[in-house]
Amino acid sequence: MEIANRNSKNMTGRQKVLKAVYPLWIWWANKRGINNKKASNEIAIPSVSFYSLKDTLIDGTGFDLSQLKGKKVLLVNTASDCGYTGQYDDLQKLSEKYKDKLVVIGFPANDFKEQEKGTDEEIASFCKLNFGVRFPLMKKSSVKKGPGQNKIFQWLSDPAQNGWNGQQPSWNFCKYLVDENGRLTNYFASTVEPMGNELINAINQ
Repeated sequence: MEIANRNSKNMTGRQKVLKAVYPLWIWWANKRGINNKKASNEIAIPSVSFYSLKDTLIDGTGFDLSQLKGKKVLLVNTASDCGYTGQYDDLQKLSEKYKDKLVVIGFPANDFKEQEKGTDEEIASFCKLNFGVRFPLMKKSSVKKGPGQNKIFQWLSDPAQNGWNGQQPSWNFCKYLVDENGRLTNYFASTVEPMGNELINAINQ
């Protein structure tokens, strides 16, 4: 991949430390009740169709969510320099384990403490080299509520569109699960691990 040769892709010292201490960080965050909010609703019907939404992949290719009909979709706001960045590993494992019924999509964002400063090319290279990420990544955008919020995250955090949920991402690596019919069913904050029982149970419902 040519862009990988032109851009920094190896982990910084900070990123190596964050990856190494990730299990301890998760334990501590759970113990303290940090970023552990969860919400679910399996009956609300969205007023705006999930499948009407579109975005742009990190390589500039257009991406239409209508192609995901019939599969569950896990949408995650990501960052390369965060205590939760180690979740990229399990997000890739999750996408492989449930490839027949689940699509994982990452949305790189620099909304929390400047933890995603890289360009799209650098982010793509970093994720592929250090975590083997092969699930779709979108172009870097803002996921927090405001004029520049990504259109998909507008839908995910606006009950007038999705039918019930008003929770925007509280930090990096929050997770939104949409079912096979385009209904938002679950919100999981950062400490809910991709391969943890709560998320796996929601996928298998």
